[in-house]
Amino acid sequence: MKSPLLALSGAVPAEGTDEGVAAHYGDLFREQRNLSRGTGFVDLSHRGVITVTGADRLSWLHLLVTQHVSALPPQQATEALVLSPNGHVEHALYLVDDGTTLWAHVEPGTQQALVGYLESMKFLYRVEVTDATADYAVVHLPAGSTASAEGAAAVRELPYGRDLFLPRARLAELTAGYGPAAGVWAYEALRIEGHRPRLGFETDHRTIPHEVDWLSTAVHLQKGCYRGQETVARVHNLGRPPRRLVFLHLDGTEEVLPPHGTPVRLASDPEGRALGIVTSSARHHELGPIALAVVKRNVPVDAVLLAGTVPGTQDVIVPQ
Repeated sequence: MKSPLLALSGAVPAEGTDEGVAAHYGDLFREQRNLSRGTGFVDLSHRGVITVTGADRLSWLHLLVTQHVSALPPQQATEALVLSPNGHVEHALYLVDDGTTLWAHVEPGTQQALVGYLESMKFLYRVEVTDATADYAVVHLPAGSTASAEGAAAVRELPYGRDLFLPRARLAELTAGYGPAAGVWAYEALRIEGHRPRLGFETDHRTIPHEVDWLSTAVHLQKGCYRGQETVARVHNLGRPPRRLVFLHLDGTEEVLPPHGTPVRLASDPEGRALGIVTSSARHHELGPIALAVVKRNVPVDAVLLAGTVPGTQDVIVPQ
């Protein structure tokens, strides 16, 4: 779904998963600095939007996801996962309930499969699940922004900003007063700096929540009765995940930014076996080239790594 904001001056379309919105508007570092100062906005209208209504919406969803949502207060943002029976991550939901409707945004193109799963689990519960992507669009305002959220159908208040659910038909009109637009490249650089995992980037078909630090934001360890809960409890109580997410400070002398899937090896053994992969990378306005990577749990935390040919030092996100 192509955003009307691609008509703004300087817009360069994003490709791949983020197709449909702008990668940048001509100055990546200026856009990052604006967001860091609390000005501007990010067009995330390519993301899927799902709503759930009905008297049982919270108690019903509580049975299906990793988060404790049965008593979720109105206007309180949270995150939740849908797991496979074996505990592997299938969907990531970014939620808020407004008192009558539960709103969620999800990765682009994943909403149809998620709605299909939720529909199959309705049984006799009083709930209605809707793919609202055609009617609503997500826009992100950074922390410190003084832009008005008037006109938004729902708002997720976060430590790093606000996610607004705007009527898609009014997207250009409502964002006109939000300040300078920033592309998803700037948003991704700040996401990587914040160590926030993204479905399909930091995850694959084998990922369990422990590996990418979703235990801290999207999993409630004191609740049970959801698909995949046994794996979550077993790994948390009896062992450690086989892989772990790390943040990489990359060598700035290299011109190439290692893309998603680039093998990660020990710098001391550049011809050795790959120990993981780069999952996301970006050029940060202050830190220079940075990346997230998923590596084997037993990789020494003080080891210098090679992301392809680019050396990088680790910041620990998930303990060894």
